[in-house]
Amino acid sequence: MSTLKHNNEKRNGFIGGVVLIALGILFFLGNWGVSFALFEGPLFLLLPAIIFLGWGIVVRQPGPMIPGGILTGIGLGAYLTELNGTMDEGGLFMFGFAAGWVLITLLSAVFTDETHWWPLIPASIMGLIGFAVLFGGVALQLLTWLGQLWPLALIGLGLYIILKERPGKQAS
Repeated sequence: MSTLKHNNEKRNGFIGGVVLIALGILFFLGNWGVSFALFEGPLFLLLPAIIFLGWGIVVRQPGPMIPGGILTGIGLGAYLTELNGTMDEGGLFMFGFAAGWVLITLLSAVFTDETHWWPLIPASIMGLIGFAVLFGGVALQLLTWLGQLWPLALIGLGLYIILKERPGKQAS
């Protein structure tokens, strides 16, 4: 069993090395004016995103899927912003960025042994912000209020912890 684990670690290390070399070559060539027409403009982040996502899928590990999902979301958000070109840019960018975080959860569920649910937290926050920016009105006003009042949640959590752990309280 330990031989199998050792072989998997060697394979993962080899693939990681190949990915880093490929990214280095692509970025180096980009510095010298070599153009990858399909991945120009806001889509330039999709090439390294695809490499990271592919790496994570091949080694069946969520680690590379995280930067792959984030880069995919930023690239998609930038593309949607450029495609639309209106005042809704910020909201569309946030929706694209949120989609990249959701992608991390989806890919980890399909290709790894453990589903990573935590990326849905930033995805939800970004999606709500995108919704508020796109639709304005009450949603934007609520977002403004939340932006001002969120420290109260920290104060409440701190008070809860202090009162829960106060001296003389018997453990139940």
